[in-house]
Amino acid sequence: MRIKVTADIPFGNACGVSVADSPGGPVVSFEPHPHGGPECLWFCFRVICSKGRARGRTGGVAGGKSLRLVWTNLQNALGGLPPEKLRPVIRADDGDWERLPPGTGEVLPDGRCNAIWTIPVPGKHADVAFCYPYGAPELEALLRETGGYWKADRIGSSQAGRPLLRLSNSPGEKGSGRPGLYLVARQHSGETPGSWVLDGFLRRVAERGDRAPLVWAVPLANIDGVEGGDYGKDNFPYDLNRAWGNPPMRHETLVYQRDMKRWKERCRPILCVDFHAPGGSENDGAYLYLPRPDGFPDAHRAASEWASAIAAGLTREYASEKFARVADYASRWETPTLTAFCASVLKIPAFTIETPYGSVGDRQLTREDYRAIGSRMADVAIERAWRTRLE
Repeated sequence: MRIKVTADIPFGNACGVSVADSPGGPVVSFEPHPHGGPECLWFCFRVICSKGRARGRTGGVAGGKSLRLVWTNLQNALGGLPPEKLRPVIRADDGDWERLPPGTGEVLPDGRCNAIWTIPVPGKHADVAFCYPYGAPELEALLRETGGYWKADRIGSSQAGRPLLRLSNSPGEKGSGRPGLYLVARQHSGETPGSWVLDGFLRRVAERGDRAPLVWAVPLANIDGVEGGDYGKDNFPYDLNRAWGNPPMRHETLVYQRDMKRWKERCRPILCVDFHAPGGSENDGAYLYLPRPDGFPDAHRAASEWASAIAAGLTREYASEKFARVADYASRWETPTLTAFCASVLKIPAFTIETPYGSVGDRQLTREDYRAIGSRMADVAIERAWRTRLE
């Protein structure tokens, strides 16, 4: 049997690839590719099985019914430890994506750490990714399955010339009192849980039809990184979520700032939500980052009220016990985030929601779980939107 590994697939990312034999069957080793950034975490690649014999970095002579996947140098990935909390996904042959079991740790004599999973040798091939991928095909499915409720407009171009798409359920009207929400996902391109949660949010809004607030949403903010298989956290030339200053440090951010200002003129803006995912092994539930109370006390207070309502909606089924937080870690960039832009320029509440990649405690997260989180958030947002209008 010949084993070959390729990252030449949609959202592909892998490096340090090797294939070797062992008494238990073939072993495929890999690492996430940093793609020019200081951090790595996202990976997505294909293991191809075919008859014959091959040797080399991506080929080997293999036999047996099991195959071991070995994520090497786990200590270099953002939040990669401990391996027992990692639950990547796999799609064998023409099947659907499934979660792998928790990783098994291996500490080498010099202290480096690997994570190992044992899978059946696929009939033809198997795709492996850190989490369920989400890109243009999934977005097209959302648009199709919501029956044309969402209109997709190209509001500009990425730094590489790709279309920047914004969804809306109405263009709005200048001076309108209709409550409005602005939603953004994938500023960090490898944080696919954010897209799945937004997907559930938008599906729920579509179910509410004309009873929903005005919603504008950017589902794939860092489209170049998404298409290129980047992780996107602190990537050069500038992290998208740290480029929200004046002037903005990314062309995409310039486009989004101007779009948000148009949106604000066409509704009564009540909230902006930035959908993310945390460190790789975090699994105590979804949580929010609020604006800093020392810099933006009014925005912090308003976002805290939203946090309490959303925590109640998610319950401990999905929400971390420590649900509302303030970011206190060091940043490589001193320029503002999206939530800071909302607080300082737009003067509206905003928060970042972080949803785990793999599980909440012992509960593995499926795409249906992510959508359920988004749907519950939408219910809270819609109820609060119309209640505040009446007030």
